[in-house]
Amino acid sequence: MSEHHSARRLSRRGLLAIGGAAMAAALVGCGRDDTSGTDTDNGSGPWSFTDDRPETVTADARPDRVVAFTGSAAALVDFGLGSEIVGVFGETRKADGSVEPQAGDLDVESVEILGNVWGEFSVEKYAALRPELLVTHMYDPGAYWYVPDESKDKILPLAPVVTITTARVPMTKPIERYAQLAESLGADLSAAKVTDAKARFEAAAEAVRQAVAANPGIKVMAASGSPDLFYVSNPKVSTDLMYFAELGVDIVVPTKLEAGDYFEALSWENAGKFAADLILLDNRGTALQPTDLAAKPTWKQLPAVQAGQVTPWDAVPRFSYAGAAPLLENLAKAIQGAKKLT
Repeated sequence: MSEHHSARRLSRRGLLAIGGAAMAAALVGCGRDDTSGTDTDNGSGPWSFTDDRPETVTADARPDRVVAFTGSAAALVDFGLGSEIVGVFGETRKADGSVEPQAGDLDVESVEILGNVWGEFSVEKYAALRPELLVTHMYDPGAYWYVPDESKDKILPLAPVVTITTARVPMTKPIERYAQLAESLGADLSAAKVTDAKARFEAAAEAVRQAVAANPGIKVMAASGSPDLFYVSNPKVSTDLMYFAELGVDIVVPTKLEAGDYFEALSWENAGKFAADLILLDNRGTALQPTDLAAKPTWKQLPAVQAGQVTPWDAVPRFSYAGAAPLLENLAKAIQGAKKLT
């Protein structure tokens, strides 16, 4: 593994999956125009979709055997796909067999899991699925989220590939793009499941705006803890935080960024560098949770911790209205209940 690749893995995954072997790529996304370039004709005739590289991906017919990163698959399911998803890769099942949150409403029993951790992707199982389309996030231009670099030359030629930008754009952008992709693959975006979820998302976004207006001046910090470091996330890069800021949330902007600009990595001695009234704490199993952090004296000294103003944060959101609405609802509630401390 090259030094450059190691640095990219540490930087991005230092935020996205804190801890040991879970460290992965420092990925930086880029925005683009909102054109999807689809041509589906109800599944008859050629299919095409312009993704976020941007490349126009084509097939003789609409793909109906889709393999996707688990979070991508869950977003497509939220927009109405089902049996089209035949395989997934990325954290899907926990060690106890239960389903990972990022799998959402995906029917895990009905799909082949090609890999359940970073770096794991069975080329043999993938080929056996006879894939017609591969879908994944894109944090760094030209990078394929959770497709291992060491085997991508074997994986990518087996089926057309679509990537959706999931960084440096507000969260609404990848949501819209996954909706467009799902529609091109046959999903009905006018179905009640989709329109109800969008209405809930829009109401939740308005609730955040109203919470900020009703309780002004609340400083929010998005953070993730590891045994050695305290990571403060950058709202100018992370897509969910960027959107929260658009809704009026005052989010701490770290000043000494690591490669990729996703976060500032603080030693625990300096965990109090940034003043915050409310902490959004990475809630994944790969990050330290409040019970673990209680052993860190500087954590316990943070004003937001002492005031009990710490709320769970889904650091890797599911890019659909159904997946994102609860995040906004929880944020609104946390801001409503927070007291000014700093």
